[in-house]
Amino acid sequence: MNYWLMKSEPDTFGIDDLFKRPEQTEHWDGVRNYQARNMMRDDMKIGDQVFFYHSNCEEPGIVGIMQVARESYPDFTAFDPDDKHFDPKSNPDKPTWYMVDVKFVRKLSRNISLRELKLKTELTDLALLRRGNRLSIMPMNAEQWAFILSLE
Repeated sequence: MNYWLMKSEPDTFGIDDLFKRPEQTEHWDGVRNYQARNMMRDDMKIGDQVFFYHSNCEEPGIVGIMQVARESYPDFTAFDPDDKHFDPKSNPDKPTWYMVDVKFVRKLSRNISLRELKLKTELTDLALLRRGNRLSIMPMNAEQWAFILSLE
């Protein structure tokens, strides 16, 4: 099993939005970074555990857990000129962008804030805390996952 952290702005799509979706499942679309795309396309597997991270908000942090419910498939929003994630260079016959489906597991009992995570020496290798890292999808190892859960 792999462990991940996926970021979303709560005003755009937050943990509560995922909870309200039919079967509490939704596609994770709009990723337009090649490195993040490659992780979704090549590495994410059904059952992988994912921290849901709220970004670009008053108190950024980890707010919930979800799991990969469907492995990668072409991100259809790239082909829709009316969608905000439209990519005119993307071709349905040879897709550039991919997405996975994620399923709500649970909300955390509290927001584990970025500020708090930065103070933990056990997390110095966490991709989220690397200077200049702006990826919306990041891998983590089992030890980092367990440690973050212990903070709840």
